[in-house]
Amino acid sequence: MLRVLALPLVVVAVQPYSSTVRPLPAPLKANLEGRFWQPGCPVPLSRLRLLTVSHWGFDGRPHTGQLVVNQDVAAPLRTVFRRLYRLRFPIRHMRLVDAYGPRRARPADGDVSGSFVCRKAVPSPCGTGSGSWSNHAYGHAIDLNPVENPYVGCGRSHSRAGARYMDRSRLRKGMVTPAVVQAFRSIGWGWGGDWTGRTKDYMHFSTTGR
Repeated sequence: MLRVLALPLVVVAVQPYSSTVRPLPAPLKANLEGRFWQPGCPVPLSRLRLLTVSHWGFDGRPHTGQLVVNQDVAAPLRTVFRRLYRLRFPIRHMRLVDAYGPRRARPADGDVSGSFVCRKAVPSPCGTGSGSWSNHAYGHAIDLNPVENPYVGCGRSHSRAGARYMDRSRLRKGMVTPAVVQAFRSIGWGWGGDWTGRTKDYMHFSTTGR
């Protein structure tokens, strides 16, 4: 008689999504002052919040990431990252030390998803720039996986590593998908990949789309 062995069913538990919003801790405020925020920036530090969210990494595992955003967009962004988590959209680096730590502590690959930094809009590789504040300076913008989603103008990119991702016809890990764009559109945010003309910012999402 043939015996069939009943093997135990193995259930792999997936870490549930979690997110929090809280005022900037004092050490983080001190770290931002001088390097990433200065007097004269369009928003005071008191209006910024620390957003902590679950996300999937390039290693296929859940991680905890943190961003600094304006208080008026923190709650909607919790919803967006919940959707990205359900999509299992991978984000390579999204820790505070990756964006705001000392240069020696930042990832060598430069593939850091960013949020707040008080700076002017970056000129395109074509050499044009508005001279106005970036949406990042208001805490109203997020850049996802800048290597896989480069800033492109006139057929060129600021990033050597990102040059091979200028071709958007072949989807690769970490590249922004229509579902990711839709997650941000659900809260009224626009995508730099939708810009008209020869300049595209595939990593960039913001309240104004710019």
